Amino acid sequence: MKTKKENMIAALECRQPADFVPIWELEFQAWDNASNRHVILGTEFTTLSEKEKETAINENAEIMLEVCEKFHFSALSMVGNYWEIAPGHPSYYWITEEWKLKQNALLQRYCEKEGIATLANSGGFMGMPGSSANYEEFCYMVIDEPEKIDEMAIGAYEYGINNVKKFCDLGYDILINAADIADNKGCFYSPAQMERWIFPYLYKWAEEIKKSGMYSIMHTDGNVNSVLDILADSDLHALQAIDPVAGMNMKEAKDRVAGRLCLCGNIETGLLMTGPKETIYENTRVLLEECKVGGGLVLGASNASVPETPCENYMQLVKAWKEYGQYN
Repeated sequence: MKTKKENMIAALECRQPADFVPIWELEFQAWDNASNRHVILGTEFTTLSEKEKETAINENAEIMLEVCEKFHFSALSMVGNYWEIAPGHPSYYWITEEWKLKQNALLQRYCEKEGIATLANSGGFMGMPGSSANYEEFCYMVIDEPEKIDEMAIGAYEYGINNVKKFCDLGYDILINAADIADNKGCFYSPAQMERWIFPYLYKWAEEIKKSGMYSIMHTDGNVNSVLDILADSDLHALQAIDPVAGMNMKEAKDRVAGRLCLCGNIETGLLMTGPKETIYENTRVLLEECKVGGGLVLGASNASVPETPCENYMQLVKAWKEYGQYN
């Protein structure tokens, strides 16, 4: 039997894994509900003393790997940088740089021991504006001052490429660029703008990761049906989300890109949070039965699994996976 990491890599290479469809979450946040223990991250972590922080990162790592085992995760996304889910409201899955490095080193050691792949968010190319605070300003800039968008695109790429080398040296397996390029109606940028600000940097970012021996995953919300073939023809290994809320269909997408691009996710995040349980199970069953043959599929939520996600709901995904996600 192969390790979870080996099954994950097979899927990313668009091969059929030896044992099962890998499970991986872009950003799993429901650690507390899944373990009945408490993972201390984000703003709460900053209030701790140095001694308490040392204790916390060790307990965090223990809890996270316990949950990885419980839910059969084949890969784990490392704790990331500070970002805001809304202006002035920090996300949950971050800690300060010094402690992030220590936390992720612990997680990486656990993952290596358990045969779980490790992922980091490197950045590499820009997306659409992510906040209503600067949305209108950005839209005017696209038309009136496109050279400033050029600078932003170059800056995002240079930041990402620096991270590629850093994360390669740290021994990570997979890098992610999480930057939405679409909403529910389609791509935010016009085709000409995509060719100017997105695709050239995506191509180079994915190429550099491939040269380094790592694997690349792009996350974007929204409906990206219009650019699926362009993504599949790059060196990108996988696309995460395949956003069902935006009308994307996993089977239709897989039929288009099979053998060229691995697809990850597609169980609606909101459904995992609210249920009903029967629908979670049925949607997972259908996805696996329609899409697992031939590989190139990673099961998970369509976006981050939020802290409020009940353990019993997520277990319905796992139950369906046990019954329909196996290859042997």
